[in-house]
Amino acid sequence: MKTTILALLSLLTLTLGCADLPSDSSPVSGPAGNIKLPPPDLKGTVSLEETLTQRRSIREYSAVPLSLAEVSQLLWAAQGITAEWGGRTAPSAGGLYPLEVYLTVGRVATLAAGIYKYLPAGHELQPVKNTDVQADVAQASLDQPWVADGSIVIVIAGVYERTTVKYGERGIRYVWLEAGHAAQNICLQATALDLGAVTIGAFHDDQLQKVVGMTKDETPLYVIPVGKNK
Repeated sequence: MKTTILALLSLLTLTLGCADLPSDSSPVSGPAGNIKLPPPDLKGTVSLEETLTQRRSIREYSAVPLSLAEVSQLLWAAQGITAEWGGRTAPSAGGLYPLEVYLTVGRVATLAAGIYKYLPAGHELQPVKNTDVQADVAQASLDQPWVADGSIVIVIAGVYERTTVKYGERGIRYVWLEAGHAAQNICLQATALDLGAVTIGAFHDDQLQKVVGMTKDETPLYVIPVGKNK
């Protein structure tokens, strides 16, 4: 019962603002070369009602880099683990968690440009490519300029088989719903951090999959550029 209550309290805090986020230091690499992210802040100063009221699609960003702490908070909001048994910030049909979250970096303090995969279990980043691909991601997204302008782009992919193995063809719909849950978490967290974000569904699947370095069983579902507000 205690574990369940703690998990629910963590879920309720996912969209709150993050006052006094930890200051950035050099990223810490693990044994496999993965980068440990700063721990997420579980208590903020912006209410859920305020974030819902203020959330808007923002397509213009300043050139100021994001902090590693802000990136950490956004990724945690998307798929962070909030319970000892593995429960995450977004609900998942059957607890099967078919989503994979990629991060393309253009401007982040102390983090090199490139592509990373978010690993919820360790709250860390797995390097995928060490080159700046923001322009390539924008091109795959029908040349939408705000994709290239974002300090980061969060790309949500789905592995349908993880869910269809239990729910059949209906499971595809469940994966789409889950991607929406995660995207809304990102947008609300960005709002609470006074960052701009916009959700994008127009892109060439095969091209984006190749640019980001996804596996063949991962289907891109969402593109979300994020940056500092002008």
